[in-house]
Amino acid sequence: MADQELAYLSATELLDLYRAKSLSPVEATQAVLSQVRRHNESINAYVMVDEEQAIAQARASEDRWRVGEPKGLLDGVPTSIKDLILTKGWPTLRGSLAVDPGQPWDEDAPVVARLREHGAVLIGKTTTPEFGHKGVTDSPVSGITRNPWNLDKTPGGSSGGASAAVAAGMAPLAIGTDGGGSIRIPASFAGIFGIKPSFGRVPAYPASPFGSVAHIGPMTRTVADAALMLTVIAGPDWRDWTALPYDEEDYRRNLDQPLTGVRVAYSETLGMPNVRLDAEVRDACATAARQFQSLGATVIDADPVWPYEPGAVFSVYWSIGAAKLIDDMSAEQVAKMEESLTKFAEEGRKLSGLDIKAAELQRTANGAALNKFFEDYDLLLSPTMPIPAFDAGVPIPSDDYADDPLRWTPYTFPINLAKNPAASVPCGFTASGLPVGLHVIGPHYREVSVLRAARAYEQAHDWHTRRPRSVT
Repeated sequence: MADQELAYLSATELLDLYRAKSLSPVEATQAVLSQVRRHNESINAYVMVDEEQAIAQARASEDRWRVGEPKGLLDGVPTSIKDLILTKGWPTLRGSLAVDPGQPWDEDAPVVARLREHGAVLIGKTTTPEFGHKGVTDSPVSGITRNPWNLDKTPGGSSGGASAAVAAGMAPLAIGTDGGGSIRIPASFAGIFGIKPSFGRVPAYPASPFGSVAHIGPMTRTVADAALMLTVIAGPDWRDWTALPYDEEDYRRNLDQPLTGVRVAYSETLGMPNVRLDAEVRDACATAARQFQSLGATVIDADPVWPYEPGAVFSVYWSIGAAKLIDDMSAEQVAKMEESLTKFAEEGRKLSGLDIKAAELQRTANGAALNKFFEDYDLLLSPTMPIPAFDAGVPIPSDDYADDPLRWTPYTFPINLAKNPAASVPCGFTASGLPVGLHVIGPHYREVSVLRAARAYEQAHDWHTRRPRSVT
């Protein structure tokens, strides 16, 4: 099998081949590294790659598989880590010149620790905007990351390096983070699957300055791979005081359970004001939602109702998080940071304790309203994004959004506020060949429902099997 074909195998396929002794983890890792060498210069998905360590880990995995003693559920599977996540032995620069690379870097974040325990082969760190503060991926450290489907376009952000790497065959598994859509935006733009679990499902350390809107989750080409990866990274870690109780869920179980009797709501606007929905995106997502009926579900048009406008609430959380982030830095560090991030912080400094408490209560009311909505429905569908990917190197799609930068991501950040699990699954392409994603939202703690629904839809189509022309 050619390197490129190997690079596009899913994690579950790789593990089956290792088990059958038809493929070595070294061969799989070499194929992924070959793809990185061919395409990372043009795409810029990785800010650093550690070939020597990756091959060493793959050889150790090969030895374990040879004697039939794999280390865990991901033994020998190439995996990338977003450069917001601590990884022992590698700098975590967070896309910022304000971070000193000359630190010990002697600790793994919980997700990285779980991946190592299960034998994953760590390839390198994927690009992020500075401290993950925006929905596109460019930074003073790594420059502009590009979309494998069209190199003139953005892969989204802030996990744009992760989405581009997965789409381009530069590792089947990626760790992403999502503080307002940062897994689902790039999953939609790059045509892959990504899930933001319920807040606290995946332990995080150190705690994000953006607090409980910040989530960690898998980004993959298939739903089955995401279920496998989530099973691993949801493992407990004492360092996260906010984590949910560990329930030992194996998210692979009953993944193919039919959707018979499932009640699905489809919302074109997600109850958000002034959504500008691209016609091609509208058609693709509406068609996908209707197809859930052929999968056994009942689909009804219904919009959630938010007691308080989510954008105003989210802005408080995001700006106060930015203010706290910068408050911990010296003037010299702040001088090296992007103006877009420091402006968020300036807005945060204007807020009073009463402003923050009001936003907290408004968030609570909105979350309760969504809980009530889910008394009538098992799932909520919407577009993931109102538009396809736009030009790389700019922060917003056009000047039309300059007065309200959140307006081009209306479907994602309300679900961060609500803490519910939500995923983006590929559901088509525009006429120009750009991917479109369908947003699958579940009730609190029901990652299983989101994964099963996305899997049922995925299996009825071939969107996830298509490859970008730029890497073929």
